[in-house]
Amino acid sequence: MKKLLIIISIFVLGLQCAIAQFSDTPETTTTNQTKVQKVKVFPNPATNVVNILGLQNSNRAAILITDAYGNAVLEHHWEIKNKALNIPVTSLNPGIYIVTIRSMEQQVQTKFYKQ
Repeated sequence: MKKLLIIISIFVLGLQCAIAQFSDTPETTTTNQTKVQKVKVFPNPATNVVNILGLQNSNRAAILITDAYGNAVLEHHWEIKNKALNIPVTSLNPGIYIVTIRSMEQQVQTKFYKQ
């Protein structure tokens, strides 16, 4: 059952990535006064590090990584420079994870798969 859940999750994640590649939406859109910011996550699947591009620079951003069940597995405060963030993930087990980035400038949530 757990393997089936992982396979379905990977399929859905791949489908979302494929749809995002063919989408003509701008980098940011406004819907009901909520700003949605698109970011790039690579490599996906990751082995040692996850790179996130398209962020806003911040002196202190709260980074939270949760597993597919919502359990916090990594929490840290980092500075975002050059609109990018590199997160080491070597200590994480293989699976699907959600990264939440919160700062005064933005709030972003995205997914990645750890091999």
